[in-house]
Amino acid sequence: MKVVVDTEKCVAAGNCVAAAMDVFDQREEDGIVVLLNEHPPAELAADVRNAAAICPALAIRIED
Repeated sequence: MKVVVDTEKCVAAGNCVAAAMDVFDQREEDGIVVLLNEHPPAELAADVRNAAAICPALAIRIED
């Protein structure tokens, strides 16, 4: 699994961090998504897929 984020689309809602805090964070200054782990371990796959699904801006893409 590879995670790709589009920071230009991000609206800083924070849903991704709530869903998968080991993979996503937010910048202090504006709340835009920060990708912590581009290739998360298999045990986090469900959380990462959920984060992508609940992103209101569709800024997270998963490549298998």
